Amino acid sequence: MEIIIKNRRAYFDYKIIEKFEAGIVLIGHEVKSVKSGKINLAGSYVVLRDAKALLINANIPPYQPKNVPEDYNPSRSRKLLLKKKEIKYLIGKLKQKGLTLVPLKVYTKKGKIKLEFGIAKGKKKVDKRELIKKREVEREIRRILKERC
Repeated sequence: MEIIIKNRRAYFDYKIIEKFEAGIVLIGHEVKSVKSGKINLAGSYVVLRDAKALLINANIPPYQPKNVPEDYNPSRSRKLLLKKKEIKYLIGKLKQKGLTLVPLKVYTKKGKIKLEFGIAKGKKKVDKRELIKKREVEREIRRILKERC
């Protein structure tokens, strides 16, 4: 499993409750582009419409900009491949207030491009500040211990 991109911002902004794996429906040049690391998950999210899961707002620029169809949209909606049972489960979970689906990482598995997304609950500003303070304290402790040795 080779991780292509991680959405670090998602882990900072959301508390991840549960994770899922799905395949992504891509066209030929998008596959090459993703495998070369040209994908941006910032601001993207997953929605469920008509019993289908869609990745919205993920930006995949063309692999060869001069050799792309004229009507190509790099941030188009892309279908996610999930089982019906998983989609029904997700629909039930999303009826709870405050939960959303956030893409976490894109990776390859047996030659296929997969998306890991999670059911997430947004963190409040206070929680984020506490996390930053905790990191700074741990960093300071490590620095002091390093000086002693």
